[in-house]
Amino acid sequence: MASKGKGKGGNTVAAVTAIAEPIAEQLGLKIWDIRFVKEGASWILRIFIDKEGGVSIDDCVEMSHAINKPLDEADPIEQSYCLEVSSPGTDRELTRPAHFDSYIGADIIVRLFRPIETGERELHCKLIAHDSEGITVETDERQLMLSRKDYTWVRLNDSKII
Repeated sequence: MASKGKGKGGNTVAAVTAIAEPIAEQLGLKIWDIRFVKEGASWILRIFIDKEGGVSIDDCVEMSHAINKPLDEADPIEQSYCLEVSSPGTDRELTRPAHFDSYIGADIIVRLFRPIETGERELHCKLIAHDSEGITVETDERQLMLSRKDYTWVRLNDSKII
């Protein structure tokens, strides 16, 4: 499901981001990602928060309480929705340029739309570089340049994180 929804005044994710980032900063948090998705009959607004040393349940509760009233007042979402605030987890998905910048050299998993010549649809590799066109990864055998249209997602390989 797409992570962008349309609401009053334009892009829902952009509107929520503008509200959420200053609140997160006041709480000593960073916004990792925001997604507005439809699951079944319900709309879900997911706000992923992060901070140095990791996110606790208390951080999620505090962010949820702090953002409720500003979201209600700004009313950037036309339909009813459920708000979820959570950590991106150790297997976090890399979606923004800053995410990729932070994890150059990290072990990642890349899910491909179509198998590569070896028949693999999931690559366990190392992130070497990225740009607006895609990513460069290194497997045991070689380096590959993958266009953004070649993969569905990129996640940290949580089995490598301590």
